[in-house]
Amino acid sequence: MKRQEEIRGLLKLSPAQMQKRAGKNLVICPDIDALHQHFAESIANEIKANNAKNRPTKLILPVGPVGQYPILAQMINNEKISLKQCWFFMMDEQCDDDGIVLSADHPLSFRYTFNEQFVSNVKRNLMIPAKQLIFPDHLNVQTLKDRIASVGGIDTTYGGIGIHGHVAYNEPEPNVCDSDPRLVYLNDFTRTINAIRAEIGGNLEGHPRKGITLGMQQILGAKRIRLYCRNGIAFDWANTVLRLALFGQPGDDYPVTYIRSHKNYVIVTDEETAKKPRHIV
Repeated sequence: MKRQEEIRGLLKLSPAQMQKRAGKNLVICPDIDALHQHFAESIANEIKANNAKNRPTKLILPVGPVGQYPILAQMINNEKISLKQCWFFMMDEQCDDDGIVLSADHPLSFRYTFNEQFVSNVKRNLMIPAKQLIFPDHLNVQTLKDRIASVGGIDTTYGGIGIHGHVAYNEPEPNVCDSDPRLVYLNDFTRTINAIRAEIGGNLEGHPRKGITLGMQQILGAKRIRLYCRNGIAFDWANTVLRLALFGQPGDDYPVTYIRSHKNYVIVTDEETAKKPRHIV
């Protein structure tokens, strides 16, 4: 079946039909606020459980979605959850045309956003040590794979899903399932939706064309995968990729489809994103 025909069929599924077919692999929250709350609680509960057993918590985390991070910071402060034994490997970072990551004060830098939404809101005595909060960049990209291995691998990959099925910045490309950390070119679909969401007036020329990302091998190598797929804006851009992630034929054209080879994955969405689109074409 051609991908276009497959998508047409998947878009006809009601939320109830999707839930029945996906079972435990799908969680549908009432709205975007409930999704962000679910995300924050999932991370906090994982850290608390490991802290209680004096075990480190090793996570891959996204910048997108980000609405969970102020909630998570508040939970950490209120419940005095120490991040001292955590390792946070951030999924990706945006680069300039020379492949150098954007500075931490650039408004499109993922580090800037993470600092604003999370780091600046966590009490210093609870905060993760700086050396254990790792963003991909042009200096460490060749060592990230070994660094993850050196801490014993990842417990959980948390992330979002891009419009063309990217997880981290693993855009569609041949053999993407076998990829490791690297410099990537962002395709036009990604740059367009990001330029719409980034409050830069749809400035396609100013939006980064490159990024540095963890590979699908690192994403899929975690013990658990938890992806949060939501529109988050008025446009229903994520309804299709949600269905492909859950039910689409695995393929390089939508890298997220490869998560279904994993033994422990869950996709969390909200009712709006789970709806059928108004028009099925």
